[in-house]
Amino acid sequence: MMKEAMPTIPMWTMLAALLCTTTAHAKLRSAAIDYKQGDTILEGYLVYDDAVKGKRPGVLIAHEWTGVGPYVKGRAEQLASLGYVALAADIYGKGIRPQTGEEAAKVAAIYRNDRALMRERMKAALGALRGHDLVDTNRIAAIGYCFGGTCALELARSGADIAGVVSFHGGLDTPSPPDARNIKCKVLALHGADDPFVPPAQVAAFEQEMREAGVDWQLHIYGGAVHSFTNPASGNDPSRGAAYNERADRRSWQAMRMFFDEIFGAPRR
Repeated sequence: MMKEAMPTIPMWTMLAALLCTTTAHAKLRSAAIDYKQGDTILEGYLVYDDAVKGKRPGVLIAHEWTGVGPYVKGRAEQLASLGYVALAADIYGKGIRPQTGEEAAKVAAIYRNDRALMRERMKAALGALRGHDLVDTNRIAAIGYCFGGTCALELARSGADIAGVVSFHGGLDTPSPPDARNIKCKVLALHGADDPFVPPAQVAAFEQEMREAGVDWQLHIYGGAVHSFTNPASGNDPSRGAAYNERADRRSWQAMRMFFDEIFGAPRR
């Protein structure tokens, strides 16, 4: 079972405050928004900078196995400060926020074992983001962390009409590799070289899947990094299989920004 970090410190809450108070031109506006997939109510977190004028690209962010919380909200705020409309998607449903690793594993397994449902939850979030007045619907990407990286890739495999997807230390496997032929967007996977939960055989299968489908794809592998390398709550003990790695965090974020510049053009500030 793939393990991910449980939040232990409100680091991303502090980051949000810094973004709002130290960036002179940033006027971040955030709100919890409800939307639905079928009869299920989902609660995402939408952020944008109202100092940016006019429509701008939208970025959908899929959460790690703990659900919508401080970490993914902090990432949404970072993206908003760069000039994007960011929506932290809710895969689990409103009010479903696992509090322990055991709870998170059980909830995440529902979607890992039902990729069709995972895709539908991502499509519902994509629809919510696409419907926002400030979003340029021709310039949308999806990213995800750990469990969310798998979600972002499954959205691409569903044939979603978006510009790109980015997986940060996500699971790269899929029960339906031929579905990669549906991918219409560019793909960037950011992976820890020593991640025990996404072993070399899974990475090789992903490469073959992308190659056979003719996808425009990239894979960046960070030496010395294990699972959950972007999350400080993962701790600093790589022997546990999940640990924060400052260099891999910084390098992967920069790789995402370069990818966005390629698929969107530089955001207007």
